[in-house]
Amino acid sequence: MQKTYADGRKHVGSICGRQEVCGKHMREGESMWEAFIEESEQNKIGYDEIRIDNLEIFAHHGVFPEEKEKGQLFYINAVLYGELRQAGKRDDLKLSTDYGSVCLFLKEQLINNTYDLIEAAAEKAAEALLLHYPLVKAVSLELRKPQAPIPLPFESVSVKIYRSWHRAYVAFGSNMGDSRAYIDGALKGLAEDSLIKDLSVSDMIMTKPYGGVEQADFLNGVVRLDTLYTPHELLARLHELEQAAGRERKLRWGPRTLDLDIIFYDKLVYEDENLIIPHVDMQNRDFVLKPMVQLAPFFRHPVYGRTMAEMLAQYEGKGVCEDAENRDIGG
Repeated sequence: MQKTYADGRKHVGSICGRQEVCGKHMREGESMWEAFIEESEQNKIGYDEIRIDNLEIFAHHGVFPEEKEKGQLFYINAVLYGELRQAGKRDDLKLSTDYGSVCLFLKEQLINNTYDLIEAAAEKAAEALLLHYPLVKAVSLELRKPQAPIPLPFESVSVKIYRSWHRAYVAFGSNMGDSRAYIDGALKGLAEDSLIKDLSVSDMIMTKPYGGVEQADFLNGVVRLDTLYTPHELLARLHELEQAAGRERKLRWGPRTLDLDIIFYDKLVYEDENLIIPHVDMQNRDFVLKPMVQLAPFFRHPVYGRTMAEMLAQYEGKGVCEDAENRDIGG
């Protein structure tokens, strides 16, 4: 019988084996996007807000040629999420985000670019804003089009999106060829990606292979990063870097030029046929736990409820985790 924990999580099978954990952010029938949006919305809690209402901009967006030729009025409603306490206490604009500058920035984004869809215009504007203003952690942006070519009485049509920076931890490993060069190349690729920032890399450690396949020792570590990628977009980017290093997936737990795995993505708990977050069985892998403790010793596992330091101590004391049925799995 499937066990359901007090906070709504469902457990299927042993956590110490190929774990299948349905977290509180992924309920039965819930899509990746729904789980991702729910997690993103929860990240807004605790942030202060700067609001911009009905910013009027004349621009040239639309599917029809006359919309691009003649142009029309658009209106933006935006909420900028960030920390405003220090700006308020010190009365210092440098500690906040200049909303006048943001308004001019959004105007430039809309008049200097042309899109068929207001979805695209909103997406690009939100992304550009997050990349340009470091104190803005997230943005809710609505783009209204009151003069849309609709042959019926209406007040306005609009799209509204929420976009934010996300904190991810990615494990890396290699045991073929010049392992250090493969890893350095991947880290360089992440550092140069415009949708990734603020990388912190753990020390690299040599570890024995995991999974019972006879092979050379691995060079391992973890990188912490902030990203605008969704989980699946980040996974695709990591696969691109693996392919650039000549990665071939021939044998499970076999040797590889480069292995890149998402360990955590915010506090998201998610599973589908291509991606499981948090990463499967990481609690039994010292080559993940030791770098994680170096980077974030007090980061709490969203399923087990234990910090990285606590999980490493348990691993080193017991060798493997207990079965989830017999464990206190906190939220």
